[in-house]
Amino acid sequence: MIIGNGLVANSLKSIDSENTLFFASGVSNSLETRDSEFEREFSLLKASIASNPQNKLIYFSTLSINDQSKQNSPYVIHKRKIENFIKTNCEKYLILRIGNIVGNGGNPNTLFNYLKTQIINQNQFTLHSKARRLLIDIDDIPKFLESNCIDVENQIINCAFPYYYNLKEIIETIENEADKKAEYKEVDEGDFYLVDFDSLIKNFFLQTTSEQYLKVLTKKYF
Repeated sequence: MIIGNGLVANSLKSIDSENTLFFASGVSNSLETRDSEFEREFSLLKASIASNPQNKLIYFSTLSINDQSKQNSPYVIHKRKIENFIKTNCEKYLILRIGNIVGNGGNPNTLFNYLKTQIINQNQFTLHSKARRLLIDIDDIPKFLESNCIDVENQIINCAFPYYYNLKEIIETIENEADKKAEYKEVDEGDFYLVDFDSLIKNFFLQTTSEQYLKVLTKKYF
């Protein structure tokens, strides 16, 4: 059973199961501040768990929980609250903390979509030279769940390609695909946070280099 109709929810249709409750109807905007949006997700989650107590719950959280600079943001506080509720109230669960998703559609302000739009339209933007980001192909989420997580229960897994991409790496790859130069101003700012990756994730991506992964993502979703 899949709860939700967005990018993540649609990616799960090929692995939908009556024995698993995929909850993919969460707040997607990390800059969200409205209590009503957080309460909507929490209420729907509680009702879904209560209606399917025998099912294994798979919940999609965020790697931002590891970002020390965002510990006081309403979004991260909300995600932590939900994770704690799940750990306390679900007999069988798996929480995936997702990195920066790359896919068709979805939030136009995600990192890849934003950079792609700026470069195609040759808009000037600001590049934070110290920033690093963790990416994940939307199609790799159901593949990872199906191949590695059937018997995994009561765990939290950080889910992204285990490489910290410099923003210039991403920009240069999009430039090559678009055959256009990015117009940006570079500033000596930005940050990133370290993430512990489970052996399941490391092994899942073992045969792929960071350069290959980024090139495939760019060609696939350009």
